[in-house]
Amino acid sequence: MERIPYLGHTIYRWQVGPSTFLALPEKGARLMHWNVTLGDGSVRDLIHWPELDQLDDIAKVRGGNPILFPFNGRTYDRSEIGFWRADDGVRRPMPMHGFARQGEFRVKRLDERGFSAVFVPGAEAKEGYPFDYEFVVSYRFEANAVYVELELTNLGQAPIPWSAGHHFYFNLPWSEGLTRKDYVLEVPAARTVRRNESGQLVDGPRLQPRETLDNPALIDTVHTALRGHQFQVTERTTGARLRFRTGFSNTTAKDAAVVTWAADDKVPYYCVEPWMGPPNAPETKIGLHHVGPGQTQKFLVDITHG
Repeated sequence: MERIPYLGHTIYRWQVGPSTFLALPEKGARLMHWNVTLGDGSVRDLIHWPELDQLDDIAKVRGGNPILFPFNGRTYDRSEIGFWRADDGVRRPMPMHGFARQGEFRVKRLDERGFSAVFVPGAEAKEGYPFDYEFVVSYRFEANAVYVELELTNLGQAPIPWSAGHHFYFNLPWSEGLTRKDYVLEVPAARTVRRNESGQLVDGPRLQPRETLDNPALIDTVHTALRGHQFQVTERTTGARLRFRTGFSNTTAKDAAVVTWAADDKVPYYCVEPWMGPPNAPETKIGLHHVGPGQTQKFLVDITHG
């Protein structure tokens, strides 16, 4: 592990076997980049990071893996976007994807295989999510895999709601000359949904078990009612793939979801996002988890390249 100066900050670089990882733990606990050196000496970029000239607003950077906490996507209160209502009946503000991706973190562990960082709530987070808790993001890097754990511990006396997730920006294509039609997504979902203008979940497009990533129906679609906890993206010409696996500790995986998204068909990335549940969980109650006093829950994701 080595320290590297980058745009006025110090980022960290890990070399684990053929894999190289870059991260900025203090800013959003952001994993920035992952590439793999192949047997022929070429380098395959897996997680996208754009060229930047400053890092003043890291939440808006479309790259790496923004952490979505305490809630995925947009929240609504009685059809009004940007708010949520807790069990105490109080309406509170909540930005899209919550506070963590733009938040400050304190490094708890930094070693040759990864890091753990603790969220330090600012004034906005304290107003919108006024609970006594510890939220920790932990990464473990392996030769051809990354493991990430989101852990929420309730330090107070009342249950704490959450429905967190990841916003991985994967580089696409992996190989020169290919396009999205050369990549196949396989998600064992029995249902797809989307969010309407009032925040409610409505039926999404009817999709096949295997879809190529050039299908526009995949964009902004939530894959749910999962029949398993593994899914994958495969490059058809080479058979190279990314295998995803999700898991939960001390809570149920019943409403877990996978979101597929890209800004348009020209961007050099494609997002495949494991979420604890669909968007607007505080209002719909679908995918909403509660951590009891003194308890800890975890959402675990690992991605393997092979």
